Formats: sequence, structure tokens, C-alpha cells
Amino acid sequence: MGHEPGQPRQGAAMMNPRVMLKGLGLILSLALIGYLFDSSDLGNAINETWIDAHIRGHGLEGTLLFLAMGALFTAVGLPRQIIAFLAGYAFGLLPGTLLGTLAALFGCLVTFLYARLFGRSLLRNRLGKRAARFDRFIHEHPFSMTLLIRMLPVGSNVLTNLAAGISSARLAPFLAASFIGFLPQTLVFALVGSGINVAPMLRIATASVLFLVSGMLGAYLYHRHRHGLSIDDRVDSALGETGQS
Repeated sequence: MGHEPGQPRQGAAMMNPRVMLKGLGLILSLALIGYLFDSSDLGNAINETWIDAHIRGHGLEGTLLFLAMGALFTAVGLPRQIIAFLAGYAFGLLPGTLLGTLAALFGCLVTFLYARLFGRSLLRNRLGKRAARFDRFIHEHPFSMTLLIRMLPVGSNVLTNLAAGISSARLAPFLAASFIGFLPQTLVFALVGSGINVAPMLRIATASVLFLVSGMLGAYLYHRHRHGLSIDDRVDSALGETGQS
């Protein structure tokens, strides 16, 4: 098929610059919060905050409490990037990346099961079309196509979980692909949250580069492997796609 006017060229991972600027803005704002915690009176106050009082240094009990808190907050729609930032702050880079990803995954599971077991009648009218598109998108390759969705730097995490819950998506491949797909951005934001007082500019710069790389990779893979399907018109618009599902 030849290239049609108005459509992105094959292989070009086009993306609305505002999408990437929004993500970078979130990185910088979280970095600023972390810097203020560690370099001003806010830094003293944080020692008495909920994280320091109940999570940091509290061993297994603190870890389980963080997972429960992170799962609850992501299940109701709090951005998982904020949970990743807090995980990095509380546990450090690598443990924070793992625990932040697990918290988001448990939140995903809670929302999925709510939609599947209790919310289908309530959600069908609002998300029926979205769930149908989700079904078509993942039908042939549920693991790989769910992974594509999770790697995108755009879209609503909680709406995806709800749509999956009222669709025919199988839980195991959906969760497995979600876990892997959550890892890149969790690493980025855990990096910002971990030890912000140690080489802060290097951490922020590294996180920004990693965010740009992961976002462009997600957009490229979506463009290459969606096979003409679409999960959301707004996602396609943000990624510079013009094809119809």
C-alpha cells in the first residue's frame, strides 16, 4: 500500500510533542518536590509524613502497607507514575521499581476484577464501545497487544483496566503483559524519587532521556504492530496516527 497524504510514513514513530512535554513536566515537578523535601524545611517535615512514619524502615510490614496503599490509589485512578516516585523515595531505585510495578499491577487486578465481577452492568453503557475495541485489539495476540498498550506514554490506565474487565480478555496474559509494560515508566519515576539529593541533575536528565526513549519505543511498536486496529481515537491522535479501527 502506498503512503497516503495526511498519514504518517511507515516506520515513523510520530507523536504529539505535547504528550512528551507533559510527561517531562511530570518528571520535573516530582523532582522539584523531592528536592524541596531534602533541601528545605519540607525536608524535615517529610520525616513525619505517612511514608516515613509507616513505610520507610518498617520492613515487611511497611512493604505490604505500601503495596496495599499503592494498589488502592492506582485502582481508583491515581497516576501510577506518582506511586512509582513514592516507591523510589521509600525503597530506592531497584526495589522501588519492583514494588512500584507490583503496586500498579495489584491496582490493575482490583479494577479488572471489580469490572468483571460487579461492574459490568454499570459500565457497559459507558465503556461498551471501548471494551469492544479492546476486544478486537487484543483478540489474536492478547499478551503482545496488551504489552503495546502498557508501553504507550498516553491513555488512561484505569479506563484500560475497566475496559479489559468487561471485555473477554483473559486475566493471566493481561496481567503478565501489564507487569512487563509497567516496568519502563516505573523505573523512570522511581529513579526521580530515589535519592534526589544525590546527583539530582544527573538523575533528572537520565530519567528524562529514559522517558523519551520508552515513549518513542512504545509509539513505534504501536505504529508497527497494531495491524490497522485502534484502542482509542484520542490515543491515535496523540501518537500522530490517522488510521481507523
